[in-house]
Amino acid sequence: MAFTLINHKMVSAQVFPGRRILSQRGAMLGYTGEVTFRPNLMGGQGGVMSMIGRRVANEDTPLMTVEGHGTVMFGHGGHHVHVIDLAGDTLYVEADRLLAFEDSLQQSTMFMGQQGGLMGVVRGQVSGQGLFTTQLSGKGAVAVMAHGGVVELPISPGLPVHVDPQAYVAHRGQVTNKLSSALGWRDMIGRGSGEAFQLELSGHGMVYVQASEVKL
Repeated sequence: MAFTLINHKMVSAQVFPGRRILSQRGAMLGYTGEVTFRPNLMGGQGGVMSMIGRRVANEDTPLMTVEGHGTVMFGHGGHHVHVIDLAGDTLYVEADRLLAFEDSLQQSTMFMGQQGGLMGVVRGQVSGQGLFTTQLSGKGAVAVMAHGGVVELPISPGLPVHVDPQAYVAHRGQVTNKLSSALGWRDMIGRGSGEAFQLELSGHGMVYVQASEVKL
């Protein structure tokens, strides 16, 4: 495992020639050894709707490449940290909740509401949750952040899971997502929680949900 939990809000990782870590900017808490940090702005590869959505939200995913030889401690904002190990599968992490990951993983960007077209982008903005996800594939470890801790909910065929978009952290598996409104446009003015919007995940896999609706 690349990441070692120090406590529920901090992890450490060893870097050495052949192993680099990519982390959210500002996530480094301390390090020992000869370690360097350089900016690595991740470009979106999630298609036209993803790019439009990112322009609307004015969001990017600023990452730092961490390399050298030593041990680095990561954490951010006092949020809970959850470590997920990938063994050749794909994980989708809400962009703001990605803390750090091994560079052995292939990365790209996707907008979770893209299946709803441009309206999905609009709904994502009205809900107060952009739902821009970093897609990570391959073998390696990922550290994600959550407000109040994380619960893992299984997704089974015929048993979709509905999640408040602001509580969504990540998901993995053969999963289809759909962002929808549970209320009419007149009723949802001023409402950004799951009572107005729902993220439906169906198929077979796992969704990671934080214990609070607070947006990171």
